[in-house]
Amino acid sequence: MHDKVDQREVIVERQGSAGIIRLNRPRALNSLTLDMVRSIDAALSEFAADADVATVVVMGEGERGFCAGGDIRALHESGRAGTSLAEDFWRHEFHLNHRIAFYPKPYVALMDGITMGGGVGLSAHGRHRVVTERTRFAMPETGIGYFPDVGATWLLPHALGEVGIWIGLTGLEVGAADVIHAGLADVQVASFQLPELVDTLAGLSRGASSRDVDVVLKNLSTDPGKGPLRLNSSLIERTFRFGTVGEIIAALKAEVSDFASETLRAIELRSPTSLALTLRLLHEGKQSRSLGQCLRREFSACLGILDSPDFYEGIRAAVIDKDRKPKWMPATIEAVEPAEIERFLRPAEPPLALV
Repeated sequence: MHDKVDQREVIVERQGSAGIIRLNRPRALNSLTLDMVRSIDAALSEFAADADVATVVVMGEGERGFCAGGDIRALHESGRAGTSLAEDFWRHEFHLNHRIAFYPKPYVALMDGITMGGGVGLSAHGRHRVVTERTRFAMPETGIGYFPDVGATWLLPHALGEVGIWIGLTGLEVGAADVIHAGLADVQVASFQLPELVDTLAGLSRGASSRDVDVVLKNLSTDPGKGPLRLNSSLIERTFRFGTVGEIIAALKAEVSDFASETLRAIELRSPTSLALTLRLLHEGKQSRSLGQCLRREFSACLGILDSPDFYEGIRAAVIDKDRKPKWMPATIEAVEPAEIERFLRPAEPPLALV
């Protein structure tokens, strides 16, 4: 371990044939700043060009989380002050998400502990996604007047069945078994074996392929069992297949089960505007041809969010005042005007540039 505390927010190093990227804001659950996004992008460029690097491993420092998402307080302040930080952050972050999806070398994300929002963008687009018994995975954005971004409108609609719609609307946490069930991670490895996993990857030859990485992961993997989403998959299919949030709520009310009741309770606490926007974006994502198309649509919606009262109210209630009592406008899903949702889908100018 390090003799003194490393102050860098992203630590980039080589270990054998592995390029290691460590998010280093453990007290902030490794939530992402614009500088961190730029540092990760630069490291990926460096490792892609280095013939001695066979694999890239991305991980979080501290025991609690891989990455809890973007620095939403900074985005809130930027929107309030009218500065360009929020837009700059989203442009760079979405470019990075797209890059990860098409990275030329085996990319291994260790989704240990809290993996939410922007942390999902850094991991779930990767080729090799490792969860542990400590993984707490969520896209909790509807609870802060926002929507699942970082390419989630591509990932979630392509998850197994309607599980991705459940994840996107409820914002609730799921564990390792259900992340794998949804197709958003590949294997579970016990958290105490992660150092061994990194050492083994570092020992691979320079020409190691994704197939070689798969063998390493399989050898260290454990059976996560069945999680609540898998156990309730038929209920989720029945209730989340509809085109509007109102129909989903009505279907949940018709079910008699604790799982349906908990799901309904979660949805009824979320921003109605966010719920309607999220469902629309997820359905658009299902019809889309590429991740890039979804990221561009999300970016347009992000700029619309900066003019949305629920975004500021949601972050106030969750992060600033912490009273957990947001007052949404409008307060019910029935009062959300379709034209209000269309506003978020107006193409951004200039559009998001993706290479």
